[in-house]
Amino acid sequence: QKDIPAVNFIIHEIHCSRNIEVCCYCRESVPKSEMKKHIESEHVQVTCKCRMKMESSLLKDHEASACPLRPALCRYCGILLPFGKLQDHEVYCGARTEACAQCGRNVLLRDLKEHPRVCG
Repeated sequence: QKDIPAVNFIIHEIHCSRNIEVCCYCRESVPKSEMKKHIESEHVQVTCKCRMKMESSLLKDHEASACPLRPALCRYCGILLPFGKLQDHEVYCGARTEACAQCGRNVLLRDLKEHPRVCG
């Protein structure tokens, strides 16, 4: 939305009514000649690999931050796996042990960061 000087308002209004349309989905002003393209690129329903349906304009954000199949790194072993399986994997992976180079004790991977405080 722009401020239009009063003397130009009628001409502006005629121009807009001929050339601009408001999208019925997102209420965005779009040139009439581009409305079909706008709807096809922004509002057509697509299905993510996780089988969730959404508008195509939302797919990229969904895949990056909400999709349970988005790739995620295990904090203990660094392998890439689907986000939805990360928690169960990290419970298992963090329960593995590794020998401490200082004291020789076997330490759970999930406790390795805290171990130096109590080592020895």
